[in-house]
Formats: sequence, structure tokens, C-alpha cells
Amino acid sequence: MTALRAAWFVARKDLWYMLRQKETLLWTFAMPPVFFFFIGTITGGFAGGDEKPALDLVAPEPAGWLADALAGRLADEGFDVRRSGAPPPDSVAASRRVVVPAGFTDSLAAGSRVPARFERDGELDPSGQWDRIRVARAVYGLLADAALVESGGDSLSAAALARERARPRMFTLDVRAAGRLAEPPIGFQQAVPGTMVMFTLLVLLTSGAVMLVIERRDGLLRRVASAPLPRAGVVAGKWGSRMGLAVVQIAFAMAVGTALFAVEWGPDVWMVGLVMLGWASLCAGLAIVAGNLARTEGQAIGLGVFAANLLAALGGCWWPIEVTPGWAQRLALGLPTGWTMDALHRLMSFQAGASAAFPHLVALAVGALAVGWIATRTFRYA
Repeated sequence: MTALRAAWFVARKDLWYMLRQKETLLWTFAMPPVFFFFIGTITGGFAGGDEKPALDLVAPEPAGWLADALAGRLADEGFDVRRSGAPPPDSVAASRRVVVPAGFTDSLAAGSRVPARFERDGELDPSGQWDRIRVARAVYGLLADAALVESGGDSLSAAALARERARPRMFTLDVRAAGRLAEPPIGFQQAVPGTMVMFTLLVLLTSGAVMLVIERRDGLLRRVASAPLPRAGVVAGKWGSRMGLAVVQIAFAMAVGTALFAVEWGPDVWMVGLVMLGWASLCAGLAIVAGNLARTEGQAIGLGVFAANLLAALGGCWWPIEVTPGWAQRLALGLPTGWTMDALHRLMSFQAGASAAFPHLVALAVGALAVGWIATRTFRYA
């Protein structure tokens, strides 16, 4: 029997056997949609969609007309401003709050220094820093216009401030995104591809590796060795069966993501498919390597679960890697999960074109060839 015929024979028999296992069916078809829903729902709250974030402006009376002007500036920055005259107790946590003292307008008009305090829960997360920037822009913009009014010889009033704000600016800043979207993906747009990448690796590193361990322990591979099947055909067949399982899993995940979670795969969906095929081929080779190294089923499962979760976390499968520190983003680009997720983000979310993912596809192909060579060299029948 030729190597190609042997590979086809082994691949279809192995794939049919794996698809009959309850554990494989559970982690291939049942668990990914559950993770899509929970992770997508949780991470969807990072941005809040189109809803304006609520902000309390605490300005005790007599606050004056400058407090109204500050409220307008904050609203222009995208906040849903709610006015309050009484300062809250110290024990009450602030979701978003700007506090100015009583006599706000009179103190500023008299040239006195007036403190304005911004309070918010979750100061360290990215959205908290963005809120602080917007509040500072509103406050400093109001003070700058007030200073210009007085430097021009006018008395500070609501009308004078409105005229100063309506004056054309000498300098403007035009900010444009490099791709279609400027923000990293959130919600289901991040959770579905991230979970798909993670579960492809997880299922192959566990089910795919454990099957080899069981076959070797029960003597099935020794029987295969005695059959007229070339070694290259057997290894290729083992790789092909795991590749087939990955393709089934990816196709199912993309169909569910489209039908149930309205995921947009972008205009270059064919390149998305090629990237995922490259990822599947690499995972299939890793499954054989893991099955060659493991001596027991427990070792195979433990190694697979640990490696899959570690690579998923560091590669940006659990959250957008773009929101992490610079060192984490550089580390992700050294990992196969990071190559895959960066390619998917470029294609799906930033829509940078198919050529933007070509280096990632080449890296996955080279990695798959290297891992395939290792899998062939380490493959053993007993």
C-alpha cells in the first residue's frame, strides 16, 4: 500500500473513531458555544456599546452659570451628566463623579484657585483612564476659554464664553484609524474567534494525544506496525485525522458564531479560513508530538490542558491583546496563538486586507512543517 493510500485509510478510521467519543463531542460541539456566550457577554461590557456612561456632577449651590457650562463640556465629551447639589457621603463609592465646591462661579471669577475632583471605580482599567482624559479635557477647555475671555478685556459671562468657544481654532488635529475600526474587538467579536482558537488547540492536545497513548498502551500501534503500511503513511494518517477533527470544529464554531452571535468575519473571510487551516495544521502536529511524549493518559491530558490555557492566555484568546501592556503584546507575537489572533484581528476587526495576514500564515505554515518533522522523528509504535 502506498503512503498516500495508507494515510487516507488511517485518517478516516481515526477521525470516525474520535467523533464517536463522548468527550470529543462534548468539547467540540457543546462547550464552545457556552464559552462564546459567557465570555462574549462579559467582555461586551468593556465598552458599553453606544450608551453614554453616566457621570454625576456634584456642584453645591450657589454653583453659578460656570457649573452649567462645565456640565455642557462634559456632555460634549460623551457623558450622560446628572447634576447634584449635595456632596455624597464618603462611604458611598463613586461610579463616575466630578465634584466642585460651592461658589464655583464666583470663586473662578474672582481669580481664586478652585479644586475640581474626579472620582471613579476601577481607576486602573483602560476605560477608567479614558474617562479621566475626557474629564480633564472638559475642565481644562473651560478654563482656557475663560482665560482667553479675560485676556481680551471682556468680563467673564456666559455670552462671552459662548463667543470665545464659537471662534474658529487656529490649529486642529485630524485623527484617523489605520483600518476600518480604531478600537480593539470586544464582546462576541473577540470571544468567538478567541475561543475557537483555544478550543482547537485544547481538543487536539487532549483527545488527539490521549488516543495515541491508548493505542500504544493497548498494543494497537504494534499491530499497525505489522501491517503493510509505511511509517510515513501512518504518521500522515494520524495527522490527517486530527486535522479533520480541527476542520470540523472550526467550521462548526464559525457557523455558530455567525448564526447565533452575529460575528462579522470581514471582507476577506477566505483568508480567515486559510489562517485557521494553518492553525489547525500546527495543532494537529502538536497533538502527535504530545502523544509521543506522554506515557500515560493523565500526562497527556495534564500537558494538553496546561499548554492550551497558557498559550491562550498569553496569545490574546481570552481578551484583546491590544489592551495589555507593550511587553505582553510583544510576547504574544512570539507565540502561535498570538500569530493567529493577531491575523484574525487584522482581517476581521481592523480590516487591513488579506495581505496583512500573509506573514502570520507563513509563520503558521513553517511552524506546522517544523512540528510535523518533530512528530515524524519521535513517533513510536510501542
